[in-house]
Parts: sequence; structure tokens; C-alpha cells
Amino acid sequence: MRALALAVLAASLCAASIGSASAEEAFVTNQLSDDLMVVDLATSRSVATIPIGGKPAGVAVSADGRLAYVTSPDAKAVTVVDAATRQVSGRIEVGGGPLGIAVTPDGKTVYVADWYAAAVRVIDTASRSVTASIAVGASPSGLAVTPDGRLLLSADRDDDSVSVVDTATRERKATIKVGIRPFGVTIDADGKRAYTANVGSNDVSVIDIAEGREIGRVPVGMRPYAVALTPGRGFVTDQYGGTVSVFDLATLKPIKRITVGDYPEGINATADGKRIIVACWESNTLSIIDATELKVIGEVKTGDGPRAFGAFLRKME
Repeated sequence: MRALALAVLAASLCAASIGSASAEEAFVTNQLSDDLMVVDLATSRSVATIPIGGKPAGVAVSADGRLAYVTSPDAKAVTVVDAATRQVSGRIEVGGGPLGIAVTPDGKTVYVADWYAAAVRVIDTASRSVTASIAVGASPSGLAVTPDGRLLLSADRDDDSVSVVDTATRERKATIKVGIRPFGVTIDADGKRAYTANVGSNDVSVIDIAEGREIGRVPVGMRPYAVALTPGRGFVTDQYGGTVSVFDLATLKPIKRITVGDYPEGINATADGKRIIVACWESNTLSIIDATELKVIGEVKTGDGPRAFGAFLRKME
């Protein structure tokens, strides 16, 4: 993992048509240009660029689509963005090295991984303040909340494990050993399985959440960063490979590797499962993948150093 900031070439915004797409927007953190870019996925056009500062990395859009929360490791803060007006509506000081971020389904709580403190900070969205800190493993990175809001999963990179946190008691209830250096973590729509992208072992760990154990491994490309899911398939960004690895969720067998932009990192599936959106750090682009045909069907220029680490898509009303 490239710590919390790296250098790449700058790029200007432009548009690329990909035909029809979901009525969704992508909220892309551009770490090196210190901003958040909003892309209309129906037109593949940038509709706003919002200054953030502090080398923004993680992003989480609330389930109702009203707010986007952005972590800035260098500023030790979380910026709150009104998704409709494209304006910054608040800033929350969290300290440490905020990286991964997740919002509960009811939108009342935001969890922030503190890379340096082996802790997850708890933000109350009503007061916009840190109200608690939860001890997890070393170098927590990706975070994910189960659909019922009862459990929080933290990918603890330097402990090769995932912490399972009871959100009611705000205590770690289990530790699950996974592959080497897990970074991104994603939970399926049923809340039954979780998937970690293991940067150090070039694979994905499959976790049975109820049983609290790893039940499988999937080989992927070099330096996997994050995982996106569609019905029946998993998609993984391979940073060093410049590819997205695709695997079958039932058999856990690899299906294909799709060449995308350089150094792919953040990845999400659209709500209808038809498109996969990939932020490519070194080429300063979003790659758009057809999730059925498994091929790139478009590209959108971003700012400098897009990471989009987290749930960065917003479904439009």
C-alpha cells in the first residue's frame, strides 16, 4: 500500500460517452489535486469539482444519497458534502490518519478508520462530532457495515485480519484471520459474506460473517485493493496489474481479468449491477466496465490521483 499519498501525472477533465447507464453519480476523491469530482454516469461527464484539501482518500455516500463523507489523512478530518448542492456543509476533526470510512444504513453514524491508531472513530451525524473510539487491529483501512447495521467490519492491514465490531456495544467481538495485508472489505447485500482484497498475498478472502471465519480464497492479480459485487460475480482492482479480476461468487473460481487504466484502486458496482466503475490512480481516469460482457465500455478523465476508496456511488432519485 502506498501509505496515504503518492505522486502521479496531472490530467484535465473531459467526457467520454458510454451509451446508456444507470441514473447514478460517482463521487471520486482526487487525492493529489485535493478535490472531490462528481461524475454523472448517464452522460459520463463531470458535473462538479469540490475543493476538499488534506489529500482526500476515503469516501462514503449515505444510503439516502443526501451526503458524502470524505476522509483527508493530511488534514486529520472528515469533510461533509451536500450531494445535491455540491457544497461542503461541514468539517469534522478526527485526528490521526483517517482513511477508510463507512456510513450506517440509517445514516445516523459514520465510522472512520484511523490508520495510525489501530482504532475506528465513531461520528454522530446529528452533532457532527466524534463520540467514541473502538479498538481494532493494526493499520485499519477498509470499513463496511452489514445491511442491518448491527456489525462493522474493519480490514486491519498490518494484522492480516478483520475485526468484527458490535455496533450496539461498540466493542470488537471477533477477529478473523485472512490473507496477507487486507485492504478493502466489502459485504454482500444479504449480509452473509464479506470479501477482503489482500494486498500482500494477491488474493481475496471470503468470510462467513455468522460463523466468523474465512471459508475460501480466490487468486487475483497483483496488489488487489478493493472488491465490488454484482449478482453472481466479484470484481477486484489489481493495482500492479492494471486489471480488474472477475470471479464467480458461488464456485470462487476466477473468470477473467479485464485491462483497465493504470493502477486501479476504488471500485463500485452500480445499483442495477450492470456497470462496474473503477478509479485508476496513475492514468487519472474512471474505467467503466459492462458487468455482463466483462469489457471496458468507456472512460472518464478525473483529477489528479483518483482513489475513490469506499462506497462512492450515489443513486439519483
